[in-house]
Amino acid sequence: MSPKAAPDPEAAQRITERIEALADWRGAMLAHVRTLIHAALPDVIEDWKWRGVPVWYHNGMVCTGETYKATVKLTFAKGAALDDPAHLFNSSLDGNTRRAIDLHEGDTIDGPAFQALIRQAAAQNARPGARK
Repeated sequence: MSPKAAPDPEAAQRITERIEALADWRGAMLAHVRTLIHAALPDVIEDWKWRGVPVWYHNGMVCTGETYKATVKLTFAKGAALDDPAHLFNSSLDGNTRRAIDLHEGDTIDGPAFQALIRQAAAQNARPGARK
């Protein structure tokens, strides 16, 4: 499922605390995508890396949820290998591996399309020979 043996409640708590500390549209957006991720992959593992970045794992890294002053950035570790018929990816499009979704204040995200990307990323991680 992930490089970790079990979920880390401390990581989940840190993500919750980050959402609460943001106390603006970024916190609400991060909470919303977190809910979508858990609905798409109920056994997803949450981690806290790189001095404050939520990371979701399922058979390897699925995506990160970085927050900046004007953006919530959802970076998919193997996004270039994923089909994106709804064209959610709008950042890091020139790379060979990653793809990202940059969300700004007032943006909405297509929940079913986002969840399809999440499930597809987990399936990509589970393929034989996939680098975790």
